[in-house]
Amino acid sequence: MNEYEYRSGIGYDVHQFAENRKCILGGVEIPHEVGLLGHSDADVLCHAIADSILGALGLPDIGYYFPPSDDSIEGISSLKILEKCAALVQEKGARLVNVDSMLIAEAPKVMKHREAMIENLSKALQITQDRVNIKATTNETMGFVGREEGIAALANCSIAFPLS
Repeated sequence: MNEYEYRSGIGYDVHQFAENRKCILGGVEIPHEVGLLGHSDADVLCHAIADSILGALGLPDIGYYFPPSDDSIEGISSLKILEKCAALVQEKGARLVNVDSMLIAEAPKVMKHREAMIENLSKALQITQDRVNIKATTNETMGFVGREEGIAALANCSIAFPLS
């Protein structure tokens, strides 16, 4: 019988809105009058998930693997970042059990894109869609999110490590 040690990780990310940028969340272009500012495609959801995975693996954060000073990755799809995280899980001989995430935004409304986001995330992470969850909430008009200056995301994941 296989025995496992389970580890969890948390991730948080935030990006501000900017003119002439796309609003990409979970690898899906969300129609909105402004997009998110960042070195990559600024997919705040993918970034939070990536940091949760890296945390569960006991590794440095997303900026270590994808530093904003690296011009070769400018504009990179954040799904590529998740693919790198999935590869790191495999390198450790572990498996990603699940991901639970929360988008925090007044606008745009994102839940009608939930299934497409889950499909993208599950492919990038190499797990089944039933192991990826996305929820959304507002900030009740408070703070930078409430003033519609940007979007925040939280994520949690579980990773199973086989015991020797």
